[in-house]
Amino acid sequence: MVITVEDRPHALLELLWVREACGLRVAGEDLPPQLVDTPRSVDGVTEATRSEWQAAWPRVWRAAAVHAGRDDSPQLMERLQATANGSPERVFLLHELFGPSWREEFGDDVFDDSYRAWEQRGIDWHMGTIQERLQDSPEHRDVEALTAAWNRGLTKVVTIPCQGEFSRAVSPTALLMTDATRADSDAYRRALGSFA
Repeated sequence: MVITVEDRPHALLELLWVREACGLRVAGEDLPPQLVDTPRSVDGVTEATRSEWQAAWPRVWRAAAVHAGRDDSPQLMERLQATANGSPERVFLLHELFGPSWREEFGDDVFDDSYRAWEQRGIDWHMGTIQERLQDSPEHRDVEALTAAWNRGLTKVVTIPCQGEFSRAVSPTALLMTDATRADSDAYRRALGSFA
């Protein structure tokens, strides 16, 4: 049994930061809860820009979440290495590898020093939570529920630093959930049990 845990999904983290730092009000039961670490608000975002971003955010989120749930094949990297810099094929393969993102859609002007500070806090927190022993991992702790989900097709768990219990299938092989869901045995087993 092989399970991949993606616990720092860069494109999703950027989207979550944009949603909260720019005060986007988006709703939908498949959209994640608020961040655990609320970022500082970004200055200078006009109401017209905020409205445009608010309308686009759920679409970009869903596309990025689906991409985060993919299992990238080693052949993709091999194909990328075999392409010429600047070639259309290389651009296509890079997009396949990195997927949709906020930066691709709207540029990177909004990602200021407050984003970098928030990102560094997240990295520091993440490094402090890494389990040193396999026996201490949520996957080892809840191996029976994980095995049952794997038998139903689960190959990847993607986590985000949002509040409370939340999980959603983002592909036929992947579950997206909050760090809190994965950390709590009962919540993790419920999330794994929901994967069909």
